[in-house]
Amino acid sequence: MTEYILPTKIIDGAKMENPETLFSSKGFYATINYTPSEWKHYLKLNGIGSFIVLDFGKEMHGGVRLITDLIKTDVCKIRIRFGESLGEVNAELKEKNAGNYHSFRDFETQICSYADANVGQTGFRFVRIDLLEDNFIYFKNIYCVNRIFSKKPIYVYQGGDKRIADIFWTAKRTVDLCSSGGYIWDGIKRDRLAWAGDLAPEVMALHTLYGKVAIVEKTLDLCKKNAPLPRFMNNIYTYSMWWIIMLADYYKEFACDKYIKKHLPYLIGLVAQMGELVDENGTLSTKTRYLVDWPTKDTKDELVGVRAIFLMAMNGAEYLLREFGKSVEKVLEIKRKLLLQPLCPKEKKQVIALKYFAVGEITDEEYEILIAGGAKGFSTFMSYYILSAIASRDEKLAIDLMKEYYGGMLDRGATTFWEDFHIEWLDGTGRIDEIDESKKDLHGDCGAFCYVGFRHSLCHGWSTGVLKFIKEHCR
Repeated sequence: MTEYILPTKIIDGAKMENPETLFSSKGFYATINYTPSEWKHYLKLNGIGSFIVLDFGKEMHGGVRLITDLIKTDVCKIRIRFGESLGEVNAELKEKNAGNYHSFRDFETQICSYADANVGQTGFRFVRIDLLEDNFIYFKNIYCVNRIFSKKPIYVYQGGDKRIADIFWTAKRTVDLCSSGGYIWDGIKRDRLAWAGDLAPEVMALHTLYGKVAIVEKTLDLCKKNAPLPRFMNNIYTYSMWWIIMLADYYKEFACDKYIKKHLPYLIGLVAQMGELVDENGTLSTKTRYLVDWPTKDTKDELVGVRAIFLMAMNGAEYLLREFGKSVEKVLEIKRKLLLQPLCPKEKKQVIALKYFAVGEITDEEYEILIAGGAKGFSTFMSYYILSAIASRDEKLAIDLMKEYYGGMLDRGATTFWEDFHIEWLDGTGRIDEIDESKKDLHGDCGAFCYVGFRHSLCHGWSTGVLKFIKEHCR
């Protein structure tokens, strides 16, 4: 669905007139007006140094629709910046890692008189427009063009806890935006891609909200199409494992025989290939790229997490092959070798949670690590697994920690949930929709790995597994 949305606030500007006129729609068409009495109903940007910063109120996916009236020289060069935070929209390229990653969000273009033009395709909440010439422009309207997945949900949280309701609706908006491009993407500003591993929480979220939806099959098919054997999905072998986990969960949920049958030859070949990833002593291969999540990268728990994901995948493969009358000999052999070495996570909460899903239990010591420090050490990608593992022993605590963790993002102005978030980032930082020079910029000054600073995605679908947790545990 495409929405045309007016700005909710003028954040800043210079050398401008009548900015308040942007709050009312004057039609989705250009008109020719010749008199000052008519121009007073339009925004005017006048000369070099003229700019305006608009707030559209929430994270959006798309661009802006610029409807102009008179331009002094008929054509004018402008600079447009899109930002998921107020810091990002005002940043120069390369400042705190601001850039055009996977989508153009900072660029120069030209606009002409009496135009009706759509510009941009990215994720954003804020837009800044600067004049780059000694010229003037009258804008009749500036709309956000928002593309969002639209379908009547089969589940909505209806409990009385406002914090949980806010988390539900924010997570729903996140996955709806990330599902608006025809496939399920990881992000809408950056990672506008189908990452097979990252899909797992998004698929859970979509099934929770809508039941069976075509975009899930379409995206799972794309992942397989792009990874003919012996290639692993996204060239990461754990991501092919997540594909098996999703396929098994999909069949358990919807009993779609025809869909699974067409994937059985690939599944059987993939399982055979995965047998080469673990040797006779149960040692995992490190020659091919693997990933649990970014916070576990290069830690002593990383390979424990890989082993847990491997077991989850083989459990799923065994289930599917038995259901369709196929041999499980290879799967059982792989599982035997995987269990030759113990699953003993030492520090990472997400790895402890994955162990719980792989073998159905964790030790008392591991549970204490899981809850130590509250939401410290949580991961947006692994939130469903962490919270569910905690809830297996203490549901109320798990719900409270969900509210602490996701509520931390909400308290800093989130309208969608982020690629990553550490509760420590709250210390000394301001809101993403405010500029406070006395505080650190939570967006620009935080982040890690491939999402340092403004490269960090503030609308990331893998954060939405929390929707399934809410359905299962929150009343």
